[in-house]
Amino acid sequence: MDLLPQNILIVDDHQMFIDGLKSLLRKQETFVVVAEALNGQEALAVIEKQQIDIILSDISMPLMTGIELTKIVKQIHPEIKVIIISMHNDSSVVTEIINSEAEGYILKNTGKKELFDALTKVANNGTYYSSDVLSVMMQTMKIEKKSTDEIKQLSEREIEILKLIVEEFSSEQIAEKLFISKRTVDTHRINILSKTNSKTLVGLIKYAVRNNLISVKE
Repeated sequence: MDLLPQNILIVDDHQMFIDGLKSLLRKQETFVVVAEALNGQEALAVIEKQQIDIILSDISMPLMTGIELTKIVKQIHPEIKVIIISMHNDSSVVTEIINSEAEGYILKNTGKKELFDALTKVANNGTYYSSDVLSVMMQTMKIEKKSTDEIKQLSEREIEILKLIVEEFSSEQIAEKLFISKRTVDTHRINILSKTNSKTLVGLIKYAVRNNLISVKE
């Protein structure tokens, strides 16, 4: 199924980087750059005036960081998706971005293909974290203290479905794979979100990593 055109807002304090992204996105019809901002405050003003589907944001900016911007956007416009594009991949920054509930995080040295892969996946209600970022995320979260009872909250079936959700299978695909109804899968989804105190797919990924339910391929 083809994607409808997605309105893109680019947020970065370097005009040259903004112009570079606009150039990459110019010759296609799906991801349309409709606005740009040099900092988080400008970005917040934009989203109150224009319909924005996806924000591509840097982290380090004056007045408001990309992480602060993401947290505010998720509070006032949770339907807007955010992909962080940054040079940083150290553990403290990765942890902050994961906690901000950004749908994606790619490094500025990525290529055009990965940028489009990230945009496409996020536009389809998925997430996209580059393999380098996921590796740092897993190492960081494994160090965190784990509750010995946390994983016991979920049944074997719920753990099975959680793993498939994190792999971004749809409810229809999970139902077909496990030979159960879509309605049953949807009920399990609701229960899993409640039991893990998660609101989004990113939250479920954090839970799955923390409890060694998924691994990252090197």
